Amino acid sequence: MTEAAVTTPQLLTRRRVRRRPPVLIGLCFGFMAFVLLTAIVGPMLAPHDPTLQDVLGSLAPPSAEHWLGTDGLGRDVFSRMLAGAQSAILGPLVIALASMVCGNLLGLLAGYRGGIIDSLVMRWVDLMVAIPSLLIIIVVAGTLGGGYWLAVGLLIVLTIPTDARVMRAATLEQVPRPYVEAAKTLGVSDGRIMVQHIWPNIAAAAVANSVIIFAGSLVSIAGLSFLGLGAAPGTPDWGQMLSENQPLLFTNPVASIAPGIAIALTATSVNLIGDWIYEKMSRRGAGR
Repeated sequence: MTEAAVTTPQLLTRRRVRRRPPVLIGLCFGFMAFVLLTAIVGPMLAPHDPTLQDVLGSLAPPSAEHWLGTDGLGRDVFSRMLAGAQSAILGPLVIALASMVCGNLLGLLAGYRGGIIDSLVMRWVDLMVAIPSLLIIIVVAGTLGGGYWLAVGLLIVLTIPTDARVMRAATLEQVPRPYVEAAKTLGVSDGRIMVQHIWPNIAAAAVANSVIIFAGSLVSIAGLSFLGLGAAPGTPDWGQMLSENQPLLFTNPVASIAPGIAIALTATSVNLIGDWIYEKMSRRGAGR
C-alpha cells in the first residue's frame, strides 16, 4: 500500500513513529530493564549493607570503595540506591495495575451500559476528581502516621476515577460502531462484548493511561517519602534519600543529586516507552 493510499490517521501515526529516534527508545528500554532488575535483586547486588552505619566514614566523597560516597550516617549511597529501586518500582506498579483493572471495568461498564449506571459512576468520578488528591493524601497520611503502603492505597483510590473517565470516553466512541451492533444482533452477552470485543480496541488508551499513572505515582510516592509520609525512616528509598541527603548538597552533592536523577530518568523513560507502545498499538489498530 502506497503512502498516498493510507488514511490520514494512519499517515500521521507513521510519521510520529518515524520522527521518534529508535536509539532513544532503545536507551529507555535498556534503562528500565536495569531498574527492574535492580528492583528484583538490588539488595543482593549492593556492595555494602544499605542500612549499615559507619559514623567514622560519614560524608565520604565518591571513591573506589564507595562509588557515590556515603551519607551523614556513613551508609553507602550506591548500595542504598540499588536497594531503593524496589520501593520506587513496586508501589507505582501496584497502583498502575490496580487502577487499570478497576478503572477499565468501571469505564467499560459506564460507557457501554449508560443510564443510571453511567450517571452513578460519573458522579462519583466527578467528586473524586474535584478533590485535591495530593492534599487529601498528605492530610490522611499525616493523621494516620504515614507509611509506604498507606500511600500506595490512597493513590490507588484517587487514580481509579481518572482511569475510569478515560476508558468511558474510549468506550463511548466504540459502542455505536457496526461490530458492536453485529455482536448484539448475534446474541453475544454484554460482558463478552465489553471484554472480548470493545476492550481490545481501546487497549492502546488503557496502556497509555496506565503508563502515565505509573510515572505520576512514582513521583508522588517519592514526594510523600520526601515529606516523611511514605517509607519508614531509615528504609532505602529514593524519595527519602532526597530528604535525608539534602543537607549534604555542598559536602557530597552526588549523594543528594543521584536519587533525584534516578527518579527523573525512570519517570521520563516510562513515559517515552508508553508513548512508543501507544503509537505502535494505534498503528496496528488503524491498519486492522
